[in-house]
Amino acid sequence: MRTYLAFLLSALALASAEVFFEETFLDSSWSENWIYSEHPGKEFGKFTWTAGKFYNDPEADKGLQTSEDARFYALSRKFPPQSNKDKDLVVQFTVKHEQNIDCGGGYIKLFDCSLDPKQMHGETPYEIMFGPDICGPGTKKVHVIFSYKGKNVLVNKDIRCKDDVHTHVYTLIVHPDNSYEVLIDNEKTESGQLEDDFDFLPPKKIKDPSAKKPEDWEDNATIDDPNDSKPEDWDKPATIPDPDATRPDDWDTEMDGEWEPPLIDNPEYKGEWKPKQIDNPNYKGPWIHPEIDNPEYTPDPEIYLRKELCAVGLDLWQVKSGTIFDNILITDDVSIASTKAAQLVQASAGEKKMKEAQDAEERKQAEESAGKDTGGGADDDDDEDEDEEEEPVTQIKDTASDKLKEEVSYYHYS
Repeated sequence: MRTYLAFLLSALALASAEVFFEETFLDSSWSENWIYSEHPGKEFGKFTWTAGKFYNDPEADKGLQTSEDARFYALSRKFPPQSNKDKDLVVQFTVKHEQNIDCGGGYIKLFDCSLDPKQMHGETPYEIMFGPDICGPGTKKVHVIFSYKGKNVLVNKDIRCKDDVHTHVYTLIVHPDNSYEVLIDNEKTESGQLEDDFDFLPPKKIKDPSAKKPEDWEDNATIDDPNDSKPEDWDKPATIPDPDATRPDDWDTEMDGEWEPPLIDNPEYKGEWKPKQIDNPNYKGPWIHPEIDNPEYTPDPEIYLRKELCAVGLDLWQVKSGTIFDNILITDDVSIASTKAAQLVQASAGEKKMKEAQDAEERKQAEESAGKDTGGGADDDDDEDEDEEEEPVTQIKDTASDKLKEEVSYYHYS
């Protein structure tokens, strides 16, 4: 009977599990469902549908890749309204920075139904922002941001993201008990309580404004020894005339003035005298400010709740393009997300093998090219005079090349 009941409960849980949204970009129909923003004032970049330069499967691994450098990107898709009330919420997707990104976002955003896809931009209100963000060596983090009462609230912890060129699975799980988890490649990277790790609510306790440290409170563990006194021979100058110095033979008192030996450090100098320290008999330890309940604090058992989720968007900026987004999943079933993440991690092994083979081939070609460039023979000496005659032509070519570089530099940076 118990076995049957456990089976029945498991079956009911599985039946109630729901995938709110899933996108794997398996065919070109994505361009009909995803909408580019037309918000004025910004030059938005375009996405291309590709598996990139290296992959496990050339078709299954296709996703949306940023294709233009130094561009904002704003692309979104709506889905039927969903809520995570009284259940888990899982947001999962893959990111592949195959361009070895220097600065740019790799995150996604979830919106409510008020989103107008054609007007989406960086200031558009969102419900959740999640995913990696890289800019130089100083910023390599996973953003976890929730909208709460009109404000965007960031996680207080520093969650490190992956910064290589391979595909990685990013997963955010929000539980109805107000806890959360962040996983990378199906392994837990961070977790905690929403109230503890985000500034959603005022602190439960505050320092008592009426409390003050007593004037006679002794918080110094040691004090000067009142019986200690400075030795009579303590005071010595820091420098003294060099006893080994002699006046130069050519020193002219009338011209150079009175000769004085140079100063050197005094070996007997002991510095400033301070009495020795003894234990303070009145020491009470550090004074701790008493706390009281914060009158502005009100608990919220539904911090986790997203009352309405209706759209997913790629709203970001990249300096160097080439990032591929894929395998977007929004569900209330942690097991479904975990199973799919495990499959994606396993598939990434094939991608890495292809990249390693490409790198090996590039190294081989570079070595062969270097061998040709450094290779010489008997003809080198015979051609030396001819090379010297051609030097003026080479100089002209170099000058033209430098001029072209200047023009290109002006075009890009002026």
